Amino acid sequence: MNQYLIDTHVLIWFSENDQQLPVKIKVRLEDPANRIVVSIVSLWEIVIKVNVGKLALKRPLDELILLILSNNIEILPIRFIHLQAYLPLPLEHKDPFDRLLIAQAIAENFSIITKDDIFSVYNVSTIW
Repeated sequence: MNQYLIDTHVLIWFSENDQQLPVKIKVRLEDPANRIVVSIVSLWEIVIKVNVGKLALKRPLDELILLILSNNIEILPIRFIHLQAYLPLPLEHKDPFDRLLIAQAIAENFSIITKDDIFSVYNVSTIW
């Protein structure tokens, strides 16, 4: 079974059926043989950005959560092992949300589905 942690923009594009999401990625997300996980960090990032006016969603947050659950996407909490993996990360990426996603992927041995090239600086598998 392939295990994927999806980046925040991937979740948003998937939920909004955005054309920026490549078909090959959408197929992976919809394949029931794959374990797809979204971090609570991504949901927190979305709420913060919506709250400060940096992001407008096409659907309300509760519909986004229903979409996550109806697609068998797991919500990954922040665990102590993620914080342990976060601490030694080099400061190549300044975004604390993305750095925590990287730490979670490292700690849980997930590949990250992301368009963000800077993730490849870290010792984490990326898919795009």
